[in-house]
Amino acid sequence: MDRLDGLLRELRAFVVEREWGQFHDPKNLAMAIASEAGELLAEYRWVGNEEADDYSQDGSRRERIAAEAADIGISLMLFCERVGINLIEEIQRKLEVNRRNYPVDRSRGRPDRPG
Repeated sequence: MDRLDGLLRELRAFVVEREWGQFHDPKNLAMAIASEAGELLAEYRWVGNEEADDYSQDGSRRERIAAEAADIGISLMLFCERVGINLIEEIQRKLEVNRRNYPVDRSRGRPDRPG
């Protein structure tokens, strides 16, 4: 938790130093998350499912993929900060919902939501 708090402080300072807070309304931050996710998706365009793991580990590709994942994380953290969402608490809450919606005995090995 200390690392996350430190990272948030660093992100806040980065934004303040550049006077970017004026651009960081919820809509623009949500759009940034989506556009950065699109850039991550583009890294995998035309890569077969069976190749994706190896592809993700390959040198310069891995660097680009990691950079896009970081951009998504930064945008998501700034969004949550702006709208007052405690990301850790919400992930924990959602995990509990997912445990109810996807019980192990009916979900193991299945890609769809059990009926």
